[in-house]
Amino acid sequence: MQASVGQPLGSRLSWPIWTADVSSEGRGELSDIADTSAVGTRLGGIAPSDLVIRSGRLLDHRVVDLVVTNGTITAVVDARTATAGPGVDIIEASGRLVTPSFVDAHLHLDKVYTQPLLGDRALEVYTGAGMAGAMTGIELAREVKRHYRAEALLPNVRRALHEGVRHGTLHVLAFVDVDTTGQLEGLRAVLAARAEVHDIVDVQVVAFPQDGLLRDPGAAELCEEALREGADVVGGIPWIEYSDADALEHVEWACSLAARTNRRVAMLVDDAGDASLRTTEMLAAAMLRHNLVGRGVACHARATGLYPQPTLLRLMGLAKQAGLSFVANPHTGPVALPVQQFDRAGLPVAFGQDDIEDAYYPYGRHSMLEVAFLASHLLEMRSGVDQLRLLDMITTQAGRVLGIEGHEVVVGATADLCVHDSERVVDLLRDHAAPRWVVSQGRIVAGTDITTTLRV
Repeated sequence: MQASVGQPLGSRLSWPIWTADVSSEGRGELSDIADTSAVGTRLGGIAPSDLVIRSGRLLDHRVVDLVVTNGTITAVVDARTATAGPGVDIIEASGRLVTPSFVDAHLHLDKVYTQPLLGDRALEVYTGAGMAGAMTGIELAREVKRHYRAEALLPNVRRALHEGVRHGTLHVLAFVDVDTTGQLEGLRAVLAARAEVHDIVDVQVVAFPQDGLLRDPGAAELCEEALREGADVVGGIPWIEYSDADALEHVEWACSLAARTNRRVAMLVDDAGDASLRTTEMLAAAMLRHNLVGRGVACHARATGLYPQPTLLRLMGLAKQAGLSFVANPHTGPVALPVQQFDRAGLPVAFGQDDIEDAYYPYGRHSMLEVAFLASHLLEMRSGVDQLRLLDMITTQAGRVLGIEGHEVVVGATADLCVHDSERVVDLLRDHAAPRWVVSQGRIVAGTDITTTLRV
């Protein structure tokens, strides 16, 4: 069976395929369709992971056929040369781009769609005056967690993950607040949603003490309980503490726990308009002390964009020694990590959605193409070379930041793929549309058909 770009293709999934039909007359909505014959042909005869993508355009401009068997890319051959037996799912890419699926390297998943509970005050304080009041903004945002109940949060978390699938986001580093205000309610909602999509989306959960450790007695114990309940990564936010000594103790606690439990560590560091902040340096140094080389992620690190060059170069050298990766979110605040300088120096940098309609950011579709499009403007990354770097920071390089190697369109890689409507990278970023098809582990899990009727 075949499908052209204008025709959705159904797939035999144990989990519903998601489709969206978007027209100029209204916003497309996701729908769970248990009977995939409603959107395409229910295929039979072989394992559901068997798939051929015909005439897909790779980023090196080659047009090829991709053969997928048991969830793995098993062949990349000249276009129109791959053979497919009866019942094999076939996507006719017709020269459109095929990329790795997208990676969201930083999302506050428990907070999604909670902004109506709080209003704009925290947002205004967090982003105002060059982020001078970022700490106060976080303190104001704490109030929303007084409303946390796992059963109430679950629909929001589920919606964000579903939106991510629609937009081709199949790997997520999810920060979940664990503190004495929200307790473990956010964690339990996120773990429940993760279980629902475990065969589609890879969600790494970070036990994140948003309100500090020294400032919030009991948070450390809750984080350790979160790890026992299913969180994967030790989180931290040392700059939120009241002194450098407390910040260092915060970092030491997190890195010691990560080393003791054989986990990765991910922290929000230096997330304010204050050039004196040094918690990124603390994290890199602690990773070296605790033998966590290559197992740490520094998110935001916005204050580094204000550092004098000698200070910045010293930090970059230390970060290289520690194998520290970085995640930037330039669209959620007016101060940003110097992404291009870090990237040119060989430091792994990825982007994250960061927030979806919460106390810190009113927008967000869980579209990493949209994040990259915004970054292109905010970071002055507009050239053809820049566009490829932006795409790498939401696909292959972003995967490495999360500890996922080989997230590429090559033989032997897991078939987590997006087939787009665009043939050029510039169009892919300009349109930042949902992919035509999304493939997770060799299975078609989403399809979006965009049509416009002009009456001119």
